[in-house]
Amino acid sequence: MIRFEGVTKKYGDGSGGESIAVNNFSLEAPTGRITVLVGPSGCGKTTTLRMVNRMIDPTSGVITIDDRNTADLPLAELRRGIGYVIQHAGLFPHRTVLDNVTTVPRLLGTDKKTARLRAMELIERVGLDPDLAKRYPAQLSGGQQQRVGVARALAADPPVMLMDEPFSAVDPVVREQLQNEFLRLQSELGKTILFVTHDIDEAVKLGDQVAVLRVGGTLAQLATPAQLLADPVDDFVAGFVGRDRGYRALQFAEAPELELTNEPTVTIGTSASEVRAVGQPWVLCVGDDGEPMGWVRAGAVSGEVTRDLLQRGGTVASTAGSLRALLDAALSSPSGRGVVADADGRFAGTIRASEVVPVIEARQQSVAEREDAAASALQGEATPA
Repeated sequence: MIRFEGVTKKYGDGSGGESIAVNNFSLEAPTGRITVLVGPSGCGKTTTLRMVNRMIDPTSGVITIDDRNTADLPLAELRRGIGYVIQHAGLFPHRTVLDNVTTVPRLLGTDKKTARLRAMELIERVGLDPDLAKRYPAQLSGGQQQRVGVARALAADPPVMLMDEPFSAVDPVVREQLQNEFLRLQSELGKTILFVTHDIDEAVKLGDQVAVLRVGGTLAQLATPAQLLADPVDDFVAGFVGRDRGYRALQFAEAPELELTNEPTVTIGTSASEVRAVGQPWVLCVGDDGEPMGWVRAGAVSGEVTRDLLQRGGTVASTAGSLRALLDAALSSPSGRGVVADADGRFAGTIRASEVVPVIEARQQSVAEREDAAASALQGEATPA
């Protein structure tokens, strides 16, 4: 566990005065969980992160890792137990991918063969092709470089990891892939992670708990993602979280078993006459294993269904997914019918937004009734007999 107790960082402003980057900051980052620091520019996120491994020393207050004061630990010992991942990966340009990953183990005295075997395992574990091990950073894409950065941070098997906007320098598609890979790794490794981002969507997706900081380095709210979206503590947090927080909160609401419509489907190569015989303006195309591939407009098929005729804009929800995923699938589908797949990725049926909305309303009513009942019970306990 990482604990901040009344931590403050002040800088001289060059004229005899002081500016405060972090102000009386207190927080606990639980062992084996991801704690995300999020907030606007100038709120002290990175300063807070860097005080953990003493790249920056606090002006006052105490930072402990597993109840050990970081100020009392030899710097080399402290940093050996902490992995550090930054934006743009920070790789050594003159060293191969393999040598980048082996850097810390070799410095710690691990023999070359063992370090390289471990590095190759990590290179594959973060989703990289082993053939890339002999390349140099300049020969990799931005996403590949970030994966190498994560592998290098994991190479010494540190219990704590600090991550400073590690995915912000890549395009949205690659960023989502990296986030998903990161969550998969964390589910296997269970590291204690302090993660900095300016993106509230990333914070909500990755964090077990999210700390929202104000400009001036004070803690505005610490909460789980679901709590943060449902109950911002004040106008600042509400504004930072965003106006569509009610919709985003649905990603934490598990979808109940809903009756899906058994949709007629076609495959690549289906003739135009067969498509028209379905009697729908839009028809779903599935692959050989029953996986949804996209919608095809019946009127656009002149000979047979081909891949270039598929409309792939609609998202696919899972039968074990969230209410948000179901609603998004319905809203994003060109047909108005959301595609739902089972755990194996096979098409299970479709659902309309008009079928999801009543479930959301019933859920909200149930939550309100439970809150009213709890409030009444508390009031009854407080009333003298």
